[in-house]
Amino acid sequence: MAHAPALAAHPDVEFVGVWGRNPQKAAALAEQFSAKPYSDIDALIAAVDAIAVALPPDVQADIALRAARAGKHLLLDKPIAFTAEAADEIVAAAAASDAKGVVFFTRRFMPQIQEFLTAVQATGGWLEARVDHLGSIYGEGNPFGESAWRKESGGLWDVGPHAVALVMPVLGPVEQVTALAGNRDMTHVLLRHTGGTITTLTLSVDAPPKLEREDAAFYGESGVAPVPPVPWEPVEAFGRAVDSLISAAAGGESSPLDLGFGAQVVRILNAAAESITTGRTITL
Repeated sequence: MAHAPALAAHPDVEFVGVWGRNPQKAAALAEQFSAKPYSDIDALIAAVDAIAVALPPDVQADIALRAARAGKHLLLDKPIAFTAEAADEIVAAAAASDAKGVVFFTRRFMPQIQEFLTAVQATGGWLEARVDHLGSIYGEGNPFGESAWRKESGGLWDVGPHAVALVMPVLGPVEQVTALAGNRDMTHVLLRHTGGTITTLTLSVDAPPKLEREDAAFYGESGVAPVPPVPWEPVEAFGRAVDSLISAAAGGESSPLDLGFGAQVVRILNAAAESITTGRTITL
């Protein structure tokens, strides 16, 4: 839906090959975009300058680590791993081999959101943020309904990364996390940022139809700044992520959505999961 079409359409990308856990599906995708199917992931890694990964976080983490150690640049999906340890290992391996990385937080690559965040950062005086991301992957025809990791990990790990990536550029790093989970994957997360501001997240991928909503806003001395609605254009967004990776690999500035940022997001989600399990507030 995003990776292959965007790579094939990008004028500065040679879409070399495809590897997948299902060889038949990988071969069909490769044929559709005139790429080569690979039966061995290490052979694909050896043949390219960069890899783009669209796999469950635990599968992605192992492949990303192998590619980083081989000096290959990385375009990873969110979250980059399920554990802070695995995420940090990817960051360290990429740094050691001078491999660059970008994490695909879809709407953060849309110009409307970038412009909004720049304006909100310039305003300042914010005291809190609220993000409600409630949807369902279980509706008929939903393309993510067969995703085992999403069913097992729920909204915290699926839509939670997008929510965290939205508020951190404005409110800064997170120092404390408290979370609760209820029925129908209704997950509530409180983040205390280092400046004393608070973010409230409400997340679910199993929300009843009448509860489904995507709302986000910042609140502060200047009033309320609602995040503008943006169409879901994953191919366009992924193309911009590719632009960011190419720029970083060519010696330009690292993307603000680099591997280090991706690891921060994983650390916050880990803390939320721990808080749900233990009932404690977790200090990072």
